[in-house]
Amino acid sequence: MRWHLGEGTGIVWDIHLGDLAHQDHVEMSGKAVSLIVSYGIDAEGSIILKRKVVWPAFRTIPNDTHASLMETFGQELVPRMRVEGQPVQEKGFRISFDGILRIASVSDQGVLIRRTVFPARDFPYALERVEIQNMTEGAIRLEIDQISYTKCRRGTKGIYVVEAGHDGPACVILAAGATVSYKGWICASTVDAAKEKVDVVEEEAKRCTFLLELSSSLRLESPEPDLNRMFELAKIRAAESVFRTMGGLLHSPGGGSYYAAVWTNDQAEYAGPFFPFLGEQDAMEASLNAYRLYMPFMGPDFQPIPSSIIAEGIDIWEGAGDRGDAAMYAYGAARFALASGSLQIAEQLWPAIEWCLEFCRRKRTQVGVIASDSDELENRFPSGDANLFTSSLAYGALLSSAHLAREIGITDLAPRLEEEAAELRQAIESHFGSIIEGYETYRYYESNDILRSWICVPLTMNIMDRKEETIAALLSPRLWVNGGLVTQAGETTYWDRSTLYALRGILYAGETELGITHLLEYSQNRLLGEHVPYAVEAFPEGNGRHLSAESALYARVLIEGLFGIVPTGLDSFTCCPQLPKAWETIALRSIRAFDSCFDVVVTRCSDDVRVTCITPDKTETYLWNQDEPIVIKLR
Repeated sequence: MRWHLGEGTGIVWDIHLGDLAHQDHVEMSGKAVSLIVSYGIDAEGSIILKRKVVWPAFRTIPNDTHASLMETFGQELVPRMRVEGQPVQEKGFRISFDGILRIASVSDQGVLIRRTVFPARDFPYALERVEIQNMTEGAIRLEIDQISYTKCRRGTKGIYVVEAGHDGPACVILAAGATVSYKGWICASTVDAAKEKVDVVEEEAKRCTFLLELSSSLRLESPEPDLNRMFELAKIRAAESVFRTMGGLLHSPGGGSYYAAVWTNDQAEYAGPFFPFLGEQDAMEASLNAYRLYMPFMGPDFQPIPSSIIAEGIDIWEGAGDRGDAAMYAYGAARFALASGSLQIAEQLWPAIEWCLEFCRRKRTQVGVIASDSDELENRFPSGDANLFTSSLAYGALLSSAHLAREIGITDLAPRLEEEAAELRQAIESHFGSIIEGYETYRYYESNDILRSWICVPLTMNIMDRKEETIAALLSPRLWVNGGLVTQAGETTYWDRSTLYALRGILYAGETELGITHLLEYSQNRLLGEHVPYAVEAFPEGNGRHLSAESALYARVLIEGLFGIVPTGLDSFTCCPQLPKAWETIALRSIRAFDSCFDVVVTRCSDDVRVTCITPDKTETYLWNQDEPIVIKLR
């Protein structure tokens, strides 16, 4: 592995002499800016540092999905330096990342350079703090080239002005051991607005405070440091991609393409159910805003809701038709409402959930499964007229909605929803259950005869009729390739979202050793390999973009897969933890779900597995016999 675990919550790449050229990219976000940094070393060991900066609320023309103001800056934004008139040739020796990117380099003239790169928490600034230290025994004359960059762009809010610069001295005499520092910035503003004054040191402190707050909530304790570390970092990427827009705070995927917009898969289905467990308030508000934005499109004629609501909430995109978006919304919103622990949120979201369930009913085919024009891959791969993903999500939505109905006082509806779920489950088995490439698993759609990665979805919904053969198919060389799932057997394209669903489903199905082995393989590749440290969207499409909601899906592998936590009420959940044979204990600390703060500790005692739930008011221990899930009520 190229990287190793650092102190605290980060990872480190120690660059050695003879290392081959390597370049990577990572995204960091604040409420008004997102920063994608390309970094690494070239063939001579010199530092590579390039930046793509995105301002989600500065909309360009036409104001479509990808219309965030963006500018790319190369090495020209790294000021050239000279010592005694000779150019400084930096050689990188250490790069670390813990939510902030830090790069250290040296030169033959005895200069040590440390760069700290991060986005402002609240302002439209991408920032850098640079320290230069004289490591020689005598004084040196250091010159730093000045940079003054200004560019104007036309957008929906007028003329935007993009500026870049730094406050470093043009020339300074550095005594032996002395250090000089400067701050660099890339910012945007409208031409008629005063540019905000930003204290770079203060903004770095704000970023550190944000990271510390995330670290103190929802802590994973396991015997595997790689799992603990990737879980910590996944919380950052999932929670930081929240942007201030005209439509309020909006969680968005990022990746240099998707900002100030929400999707029924990324935000409603993937990220929304995770955020109550983390308890980060901006992310919670952004999830609520995402669910609310779809409500005006839920009309009495039951036309499909849009796949995404874009441009700060004022426009829509539905180019792939109905992707099963209503099932995605109902599943995610019901899980979010339950885990929030808020009766007010549950009552607010219930009409939208109920509408989505009715939409799915109206899309039932003659064989009882749910039709949709495509799936979340939006016709990149065939999905027929009715696919396994949409029907499985609708099944999960019905079960969670039954729990929610009881919580808001519609108790007579709950049994009907559960009966409807049972009928849909039977239809899923009858229509999609099939022998594909010799495995008694599922066909993805009616004429499908090639293994597909999304055969994992029934496992995550507790449909275990074909679990053994489905897991065998998922982990066969036909699908599991280079530490993750390809989308379709025989292809090289992969989307991490299906790998993460599969890992969650395998663990939840009780295949603990297989699940943890493959989760560790995946985690080590993503955390410490060649493209770090987050789950990615896809490859080759997007070049492994660090989309935010994939990190939420990673966290859910541990919460819902390893710990088997499934919300069943506003203050209750089921728990069926999977404790690997070599482990004695695992814990999730400071869980913020269900309007509470509690720990879940799983411990091996002789032949038993015991689950202890610790709240401020009580501690209760349960015996887990690996038969029926434990039901835990917090209040």
